[in-house]
Amino acid sequence: MGYFVYILKCKDGSLYTGITTDVKRRFREHKEGKGGHYTSSRGVLKILHTEQFKNRSLASKREVELKGWSRSKKMNLIVGKTTERE
Repeated sequence: MGYFVYILKCKDGSLYTGITTDVKRRFREHKEGKGGHYTSSRGVLKILHTEQFKNRSLASKREVELKGWSRSKKMNLIVGKTTERE
C-alpha cells in the first residue's frame, strides 16, 4: 500500500494539499464535508494533482514541502512546468 500527496481545487479557487492512502475515498470525504475544516468551509471541485510514495514518511515530507510553495509554483507543478523537489 502506498501513500499519496494530493492537491485539490476548492470552490473559492484556493488550493488544498493533503496526504492519504486512497485518493478517491479522501476526495469523496472532502466533498461530503468530512475532510476537515478548510475544505468543508470552502467546498471542493476537483483533484488537480497526485503523487505516490512508498511510505507515509516520504509523503508527509513532500506534503510539507508543497504546503510551503507559492500558489504559482504549485500551479506550475500541476500543469507540468516543473517536477522540482526542493
